[in-house]
Amino acid sequence: MCQVEEDYRGEMERAAAPSVSKKCVKCKEAPAALVIRAGDAYCRLCFKDFFIHKFKAVLGKNRIIFPGEKVLLAVSGGPSSCSMLRQVQEGLSQKANKKLRFVPGVAFIDEGAAIGQSVEERQRTVAELQAVFQATGFPFYILPLEQVLDLPASVVATNPSPSEQPASAYKAAVHHFVETDGSNFPRPQEPKKTLLPRVQESHTLMLQQLLGSVKTLTAREELLNTLRQHLLVHTARTEGYSKLMLGDSCTRLAVKLLTSISLGRGAQLAQDTGFSDSRYGDIILVRPMRDYSAKEVAYYNHLFTVPYVVIPSVDTKTVDKASIQRLTESFVTKLQTDFPSTVSTIYRTSEKLQTACRKRSGADGCDRCLLCLCSLDTAVEEASAFQATLISDQLSGSKCLRGSAAETLRPGRPESPPPTAQCCSSAEGRGCGRAGSDGGCCSSAKLPETTRLKSLLCYSCALTVRDMSTVNHLPQYILSEAQRRQRRSQMREEISDFLLDDGDEGN
Repeated sequence: MCQVEEDYRGEMERAAAPSVSKKCVKCKEAPAALVIRAGDAYCRLCFKDFFIHKFKAVLGKNRIIFPGEKVLLAVSGGPSSCSMLRQVQEGLSQKANKKLRFVPGVAFIDEGAAIGQSVEERQRTVAELQAVFQATGFPFYILPLEQVLDLPASVVATNPSPSEQPASAYKAAVHHFVETDGSNFPRPQEPKKTLLPRVQESHTLMLQQLLGSVKTLTAREELLNTLRQHLLVHTARTEGYSKLMLGDSCTRLAVKLLTSISLGRGAQLAQDTGFSDSRYGDIILVRPMRDYSAKEVAYYNHLFTVPYVVIPSVDTKTVDKASIQRLTESFVTKLQTDFPSTVSTIYRTSEKLQTACRKRSGADGCDRCLLCLCSLDTAVEEASAFQATLISDQLSGSKCLRGSAAETLRPGRPESPPPTAQCCSSAEGRGCGRAGSDGGCCSSAKLPETTRLKSLLCYSCALTVRDMSTVNHLPQYILSEAQRRQRRSQMREEISDFLLDDGDEGN
């Protein structure tokens, strides 16, 4: 038994710090150049082989990208996305052992307007990244964030997903690619010399007004992430790409998982952190860097001189408690310092998450969130935590969810305007056009915009909209799609007595 007066100082020894003087754990010959984890010391060449093999293995394991497909790489200029770009470049080179078989393109979104950068600063950043992109030989697209204001409404409409391929289709496609040596597949185009496209000053002002209407940094970061994805998906569709490759690392996804839980996105965790995300239907989001920690990426970039550009963001030089995202990142990184298995434990949890597939009620996408396009998580039973939250907010006098919100978000009760708010136009399917420049109806303009949007949003996106002083600054394509869904919901409510239920279709 332990005694009070016993002295353990002579017996307890401090754990020896990992030393780079030991041999490589793989080749057993060369001295180790780095230590990833305790007991995992690699030499320079073995670490490079390990890093490249992991990237190709995750693509080969999932078999989502078929030979000859066009894949758009979303590169932000940071370490992880630039490391992903280097992996694709290495995999397509002639000396690669197992070559990648897709046709890549690169997209970069310039968010200088969101942080108030001048045109000269934005041009300087674009010039640095343009030099990196030109060295790859891939076609690239420089996208100012202001372009999100001119997107069509089809961006937030769910497109039909391609039919599922049988398990043997991938092997057949690879066999055909090997036989033809890829001669029948499209080749990457020559990159064009493109600087930052000219942006109208009015668009920059409108974007700054939109972000300025968001009261909290947490909601501003969520809104920026949503707009960024909309612009990337639209670019992929217009340029003929079927896959969108993101550079989220394991550390970033661990922070994102905890952040999403804090923001009420528990129902969307599998899509937000999984390897593939098919919420947009025809465009599938892929995260091949999710097996790499930030430490591994930093070592690889340093040892093999991978160029990247340090670009400030909306949370640069902010305190830890400035936003939920910033606080979660600080918590995870500090905990990882003392407990090295923190990130991997959170990451393994995210691998086990799955989203229950819900049967879609129609092709209009009204059962999906207007902003993130995930399935709505507000159609729940009355005896649920969500309804309890609504009642609690109502009783506490919250400004976000008023007395009518509990009725609006209940299942089977789509939001519809009061009887006096009928459209004054006799034309079917369109408004009178007197609600402003958007061509809506004058009667619909009488309703509060925030209240009308709530039934179209998931719980997390509703919290983001709640933190906005006004929704009138939202891009026009979002407001137009909201009006379309409202009209269809009202029409469905009017003809609900004449519709057959799913159970009556077989009778």
